[in-house]
Amino acid sequence: MASSLTSSFQFSNLKSGFFGERNELRATSVPVPFVGFSRKTIECKESRIGKQPVLVPSNVTITLEGQDLKVKGPLGELGLTYPREVLVERVESGILRIRKAVETRRANQMHGLFRTLTDNLVVGVSKGFEKKLQLVGVGYRAMVEGKELVLNLGFSHPVKMTIPEGLSVKVEENTRITVSGYDKSDIGQFAASIRRWRPPEPYKGKGIKYADEIVRRKEGKAGKKK
Repeated sequence: MASSLTSSFQFSNLKSGFFGERNELRATSVPVPFVGFSRKTIECKESRIGKQPVLVPSNVTITLEGQDLKVKGPLGELGLTYPREVLVERVESGILRIRKAVETRRANQMHGLFRTLTDNLVVGVSKGFEKKLQLVGVGYRAMVEGKELVLNLGFSHPVKMTIPEGLSVKVEENTRITVSGYDKSDIGQFAASIRRWRPPEPYKGKGIKYADEIVRRKEGKAGKKK
């Protein structure tokens, strides 16, 4: 009996010392605010370019079959297949609208892109596009011989390039080249292949450059000496 009283007394002393009752200390509880997370649906904003309508002139015929669009005009005929993220619809006889089929990031990217491609089709078959290049350098010349563009660019032999079907090339003053047609992508690709033969170098600016291109010039070694 005495041993049980002694053990209970020791346990009560240990308990009181642990909670600070002997030193007159009391444990206080601090309220913790509840932290929660809320989900919020983020909608993709509509493209500023994609929401603009495509105006179709009266001399252009449009054929729309599902996701396939065919455009025919006085200069030629072009077609375009749309991805499933975007839809094309004819609002009126002379207006086309491109809208998103789903609300995703890829659909937002495709929205503006395919609106621009659609406008390029309509403008291409009705008015056409052109890209101008300029040859800079002593002895650099260009001429058209039949269906070939002949370039003299300082190599041991002239460079002959076959003009693609649907494009026309005109040379003025032996140094100015104009590539025109109704397909904007073909015009840009052929103009880039011409420029690739002799890109403009940054010291003297010699080479083939676009007419609206600005070549950033570098200072040579002679300019650094003082």
